[in-house]
Amino acid sequence: MRTIPALPLLLLLAACSGGGQAGGAASGGPDRDGAAPVASSGVEGRIALRPTANDELPPSIRGEGGELEGAPVSYLADDPETRGYLALPEGAGPFPALILIHEWNGLTDRVRQVADDFAAEGYVTLAADLFQGRTGSNAEENRALMAEAQPRVVPNLNGAVAWLKARSDVTGRIGAMGWCYGGGVALSFGLDGANHDATAIFYGRLVEDPEVLSGMDHEVYGTFARLDRGPAPESVERFEAALRSAGIDHDLHIYDDVGHGFWLRVDQDPEVRSAPALDAWQRLKAYLGRTLDGG
Repeated sequence: MRTIPALPLLLLLAACSGGGQAGGAASGGPDRDGAAPVASSGVEGRIALRPTANDELPPSIRGEGGELEGAPVSYLADDPETRGYLALPEGAGPFPALILIHEWNGLTDRVRQVADDFAAEGYVTLAADLFQGRTGSNAEENRALMAEAQPRVVPNLNGAVAWLKARSDVTGRIGAMGWCYGGGVALSFGLDGANHDATAIFYGRLVEDPEVLSGMDHEVYGTFARLDRGPAPESVERFEAALRSAGIDHDLHIYDDVGHGFWLRVDQDPEVRSAPALDAWQRLKAYLGRTLDGG
């Protein structure tokens, strides 16, 4: 098992703070998307299958996500404070599964809405909780949450994989994807975590050492922004060269005229962000089809 060399927390933060994203209350109050954390219903609802058309973005990233249709879940038997969010497709399945890894401020309703949209695409989707139910409201709180979570991140996600594989409605094929902090975590988990089948990165800390990347056993997806500095385009290019040197299949793209955070929040500048976000979404759907659906 190959381990990504530790990076100073400040460098990881530089990648996360570039999007101008604020957090919510650190104690678990209203999150940054303006809604209180979802209450526990104890009921697993099913979400109607409604895949997006070829020219359509999922509602959540357009800022048009609706009422939450999934439910909170405890997926770690020894850690009841960790509360993920589970969105299930309609039907008996079995379905491939996705683990969503939140940004540096914790699990918010925007990420829960994305989980609902992936369930509508036909994936059992678990939005992981790396901060034990808490969200940050500013950079200082986010730094503290990340630092505290660091030792348990990979065990947390390993537990998520095991929990999903134990479900009768999951095929056993599982992918992990994340944004910014979550993108770097997804890459680290692809190298050091329990066996899974897909890693999708939206911005986030990268690895540029081919020897380290040779530990990856599946194709990697990545979406990045030309106007971003976390990671900068030059870092993405070195990452791609390292993947190529290590013989790892990959689908990476740097989108011009957009900056950090453009995909998860198209609604912040729809005129500029819609076209690159749609291309990234089409690439992502094709990637998940190759790696998880076998299509």
